[in-house]
Amino acid sequence: MVQYLSPPLDLSFAALSDATRRGIIDQLGRGDASITSLADKFQMTLTGMKKHVQVLERAGLVVTQKVGRVRTCKLGKHGLKAEAEWIEAHRKLFEARFEALDEIISEMKQEGSDDTAS
Repeated sequence: MVQYLSPPLDLSFAALSDATRRGIIDQLGRGDASITSLADKFQMTLTGMKKHVQVLERAGLVVTQKVGRVRTCKLGKHGLKAEAEWIEAHRKLFEARFEALDEIISEMKQEGSDDTAS
């Protein structure tokens, strides 16, 4: 199978494909939180939350630190820079294609109005 994304982007986009994990990122954007508090906030089991956090950790989007019995989560340092750059490059590609399509449609409309005027 052909791979279009680099492995780090694969991990990030896979991690962000889940609404709960996006919610965790949003929550951590407001401040660090323990896995227990995140589990309570999202009304899920501690085991379920640990699995979501592990996916985010593997992608580098979240880092955790254990102090005593509490594991605290915070946003990863790299942020979403590479992901944002990939999205922006493709947004520009789509934009260029839609502009070209708009030009073709305008030309076709112009030709159609010229034909009816004759």
